[in-house]
Amino acid sequence: MIALLRYQAALLVGSHRWLPPVILYAAFLAIGIQSGGPILDASGWAAGGLLPVAVWLTRICVTNEPPAARNCAAAAAGPGRVHLSCVLTAAAAGLLLALAGTAMVVLLSDPHSTYHRVAVPVLPAVGAGLVAALACLLMGIAIGALCNWPVLRSPGWGVPAGLTAALLLLVLGASPANAAVTGLVTGSAHGTINTPWLPLAATVLIASAATAVACGLSSRRS
Repeated sequence: MIALLRYQAALLVGSHRWLPPVILYAAFLAIGIQSGGPILDASGWAAGGLLPVAVWLTRICVTNEPPAARNCAAAAAGPGRVHLSCVLTAAAAGLLLALAGTAMVVLLSDPHSTYHRVAVPVLPAVGAGLVAALACLLMGIAIGALCNWPVLRSPGWGVPAGLTAALLLLVLGASPANAAVTGLVTGSAHGTINTPWLPLAATVLIASAATAVACGLSSRRS
């Protein structure tokens, strides 16, 4: 598996297809995170922006290989393992973005509540922001795994399905990603830190199930 991860990482870096989602996330952070803004609000913004970016990165990784190369790798290591390595590579790339976004929040934000009346402890706030970012990242990975091959056989449906699902899961109250971001923003109004452990646990289960389904289907449809 380590060799497959190295191979997929090299393929991703060499393809330069990671540039558009990274630029999108950088622009998202630049627009929404202002110097001196409340740290919890900024953390919620940075976390929410990861969801569509993670969907995009997952699509890139699972469609990056030419069919002939994919078939050779699948014959050597198994289709399921190859697909899993693609999804894990996307998750690793998203994690790097989550860490970069958290670092930007720490550097630019003010550790106070929304109206700058209540001081907010920096380390707990950063921890809560990172947990929310991971929840949004995993939700994006789940969407990306289910909205591309082998779950959707037609490549044309992948982009609209992924974008629609990402938008809905950011705005719907029943979504773990929405709960994670909303908890930070709501807590910011009173200077209260709500670490979204439950949404993170839910997205771990959802992402694991979605990845298992995609890897299982890749073995059948290769």
